[in-house]
Amino acid sequence: MAVSTTAPTRRHGPWVKWARLAVTVGLMAVLLTKFDADELVPKDRSLPGTLAFLCAGIVLMAGSFVLASWRWQRVLAVFGAAVPIPTLIKHYLAGQFVGNALPSTVGGDVLRVSRLARDTGSREIAFASVVIERLTGFFALPVLTFLGFLIRPDLLDTGRSWIAVAVAGGALLILGIIVVVAASPRLAGRFKDRENWMRYIGIVHVGIDRLRRDPRDAWAALGAALAYQMTVVASVYCAVHTIGLDKLPNAAVLAFVPAVAMVQVLPISIFGGLGVREAMLALLLHPLGVPTAQAIAVGLLWYAMTLIVSLAAAPAFVMGHRDEQAATDTPESS
Repeated sequence: MAVSTTAPTRRHGPWVKWARLAVTVGLMAVLLTKFDADELVPKDRSLPGTLAFLCAGIVLMAGSFVLASWRWQRVLAVFGAAVPIPTLIKHYLAGQFVGNALPSTVGGDVLRVSRLARDTGSREIAFASVVIERLTGFFALPVLTFLGFLIRPDLLDTGRSWIAVAVAGGALLILGIIVVVAASPRLAGRFKDRENWMRYIGIVHVGIDRLRRDPRDAWAALGAALAYQMTVVASVYCAVHTIGLDKLPNAAVLAFVPAVAMVQVLPISIFGGLGVREAMLALLLHPLGVPTAQAIAVGLLWYAMTLIVSLAAAPAFVMGHRDEQAATDTPESS
C-alpha cells in the first residue's frame, strides 16, 4: 500500500472563516473612516525616488523569501533531510500565495507540510520542520524589537511603545514555555514512539532536542531567521520611504515592524493579517506624528509587496494542486 504523505490538518467550521472575515472587514472599515487622502503622500515627493524605494522593497521582499527557504533548509538539516533550496523556495512561495492571495491564515503552512512530505518521505519531519521554523521567527522578531529600542531608548517615552515591548516579551515567554515543554523527555518526549497523531508532538521534541544538543545547528537556524526577518524589516523600511515618511526614525521601524509582524500572524483575520497589520501600524506610529492614512498605506504596501512576490507561485500552486489531485484519484498500489 502506498505511503500517505498527508499532514495532519484541523478542520474549522464555516463560522471561523466568517468570523475572521468580519474582523478584517471591521478593522478596515474603522481605519478607512480615519483615512485622509490629502495626508497620504507629501506634495513634494519625487517620483523617481518613490519608484526606486518601491522597486527596492519588492526586491528585498523576494530576497526574504529566499532567506526563509534557507532557514527552512537549516531546520531540515537537523532531521538529516537534504532538500534543495530551489524546491523549498517553490514550496514556500506556494504557501505564501495561499496565505496572502486566498482567504486563509494557516493554510499556507498546511500546504508546505503536504508538499514537503512528498520530498522527504516523512510527513512527521515535514510537520516538525515547519513548526520549528516558525518558532525561530518568534526568537528573531523580539530580538529585533528590543534592538530598535536599544538603539533609540527615547522611543520608550512614546505613548504606545509599551505595546511593542509587551508583544515582544510575551512572544519570548510563550516561546520559552513551548521550548521547555518540547525539549522535555517526560512531556513532549513521551510521545515520540506513539502511532497516533501524538507522534507529531514527539517529532517536534526530537528536533528541539537535537538543536539543544548541537548549538551549531541551533545558531545556524537562528542566524538564518534573523537574516530573514531583517530583510523583511528592510523591505518595510522601503515602504515607509515610498509613502514619504522620511522623518520617521529608522530605529522606530526596527522596533515596531517586528511587533506588528508578530501580531499579524494571529489567526484572527484573513489575507495575511489584512486589517490587523494596518491597525497595529496606525496604533504604534501615531504618537510619532504619522497620520493614520500614511500608516494604513505602509501596511497595505507591505501587503502588496508580499502579494506581488507571492503571485509568482500561482502557476506552481495550480500545477501542484493538479498533481496532488491526480495522486488522490490514483488507486493505491499494494
